Amino acid sequence: MTETAETLFGQNAGEGSEHYGRFSTGILPSHVLKRLIRARKELLATEEIEAGQLQPASVDLRLGPVAYRVRASFLPGPNATVEGKLRSVFMHEIDLTQGAVLETGCVYIVPLLEHADFSARISGTANPKSSTGRIDVFTRLITDYGQAFDRIEANYRGPLYAEISPRTFPILVRKGSRLNQLRIRHGSPQFTDTQLKRLHAETPLVSGDADIDNGLALSIDLKGQEGARIGWRAKRHTGLIDVDERDALDAYLFWDAVEPNPAGFMVLDPDEFYILVSRETVAIPYDYAAEMVPFNPLVGEFRVHYAGFFDPGFGFEPGHPPSARAVLEVRSREVPFILEHGQIIGRLVFERLTDPPPEGYGQGIGSNYQKQGLKLSKHFRPL
Repeated sequence: MTETAETLFGQNAGEGSEHYGRFSTGILPSHVLKRLIRARKELLATEEIEAGQLQPASVDLRLGPVAYRVRASFLPGPNATVEGKLRSVFMHEIDLTQGAVLETGCVYIVPLLEHADFSARISGTANPKSSTGRIDVFTRLITDYGQAFDRIEANYRGPLYAEISPRTFPILVRKGSRLNQLRIRHGSPQFTDTQLKRLHAETPLVSGDADIDNGLALSIDLKGQEGARIGWRAKRHTGLIDVDERDALDAYLFWDAVEPNPAGFMVLDPDEFYILVSRETVAIPYDYAAEMVPFNPLVGEFRVHYAGFFDPGFGFEPGHPPSARAVLEVRSREVPFILEHGQIIGRLVFERLTDPPPEGYGQGIGSNYQKQGLKLSKHFRPL
């Protein structure tokens, strides 16, 4: 039986409480999110929010029963709703109640089951879930009157939509499928490089030396360990991926292994999709979360990491060194591009939580990628 909001939060869980934890500003952890949903009702849904949607510092968002195939991506802008803009780009409607295939190269708009009723100091940031990014599904959150993707502004009250565009593999989705996740914050906390250096000195955030400059740098591993593969390159014209099934697919039907080059470099082919891994191991303390920021286009013509959230507790064990590598979704753009072993490919920007969550990532909550090395999405059988 599915655990619903009432059994999850209790009849009087946090009713009327304004308590956010040790700090009044920051990302809200799971137990505060419960109060936000149950008592204050700032995140609502046409069907009750389930316990399994709550992660240590985020909420999984669910697809609604219908998808709209559209001619092109769009933002509503400050004077329009998503529904109003849909009229000019609508092609056809797809019923998701029994499952439907979303084809590669197409753009779809899907109203979500959740909608927001945010107050003055509550805002949100969305990202694809890790498993979504690792199968090259490009998805972004849209709101009415939105001027940026993946943002819910303070005081926003209205529906939420997912823009979905599978880039490499066709996917099977249905009502209730979870492709995006939402972080909700109270206020606008700032976290400086000075604070980040202090945190790293207290609790190592990365193996080796920490390169901290507008965030914590991560570099690419192109040598591997003892000749093991260094990555995966997606095949074209494959079968379907059911986004809700785990451990179901043979990796070699969808991916070609990338072997190390003795010289320590690789050439990214234009418009090909790769799964690679960081050279460093990473640890996110329980009272912090991190996000991989977009790569600087002035340094290379490629994109890294669609799914940028790192949960509290990822790769973290008190008293132990960082234990999980960052798996990176990489796509070259118009021209071939050479990646060198140890090249910086992104930076982690940290944010404080208002309170540590009751359970961090990997602490008995069914986390898929704790202590990971080079790892494909949960849809593929372990190698």
